[in-house]
Formats: sequence, C-alpha cells, structure tokens
Amino acid sequence: MPRLIHLYLVSILVGAGLGAVFTGLLVGLDVAGLRHLLTGSGSGLIGLFMLMFFHAALFSGVQFAISVMLMGNRNAQPPHGRGRLVIGKNATVLSPANAGNRR
Repeated sequence: MPRLIHLYLVSILVGAGLGAVFTGLLVGLDVAGLRHLLTGSGSGLIGLFMLMFFHAALFSGVQFAISVMLMGNRNAQPPHGRGRLVIGKNATVLSPANAGNRR
C-alpha cells in the first residue's frame, strides 16, 4: 500500500476516534441542551449520527493536513546565501485628500 494512502487511512481512523470523543463530550456534558434535544426527539439518532459523521470528517481532515505538513522533505538543504537585510530609505508619497462637508 502506498505511504500516502496508509497515512490517509490512519488519519481517518484517528479523526473518527477524536470526532466520537468530541461528540460524546458534547452530548455527555449537555452543551447547549444538546442531550435533551437528542433524547427528546424522534429523530435523535439521526442527529447523533450526523454530529458524529461531520465531527469525524472535520477531525480527519485536520489530522491529515497536519500530518502532510509535518512530513516535509528530510533531505532538503536549508536555504543558503548571505541573508543580508536590505535597508533602504522610505519613499514619501503625497496623496490628495478631499475634505468635504461631513454633516
């Protein structure tokens, strides 16, 4: 299996786990009366599934993005050069301002 596909699948599993924990905390702590809404409605299971699915998708995407950004190229050479700071004179630019009646 290619390395990137493996990384993506692992990110999905980690994100799904984090999404389930986050949803469990939201419902368990009854944030904004969410537990009452889910248990008092006939379609509470659909709402719970949607919460878990979208939180899993969100956390999976974030997990994958962080993993890809941290991969980097380990063999890359650091930037080289003198790295001198260019110091110049600031240019003064005059622009006309129309002072009209503000009332």
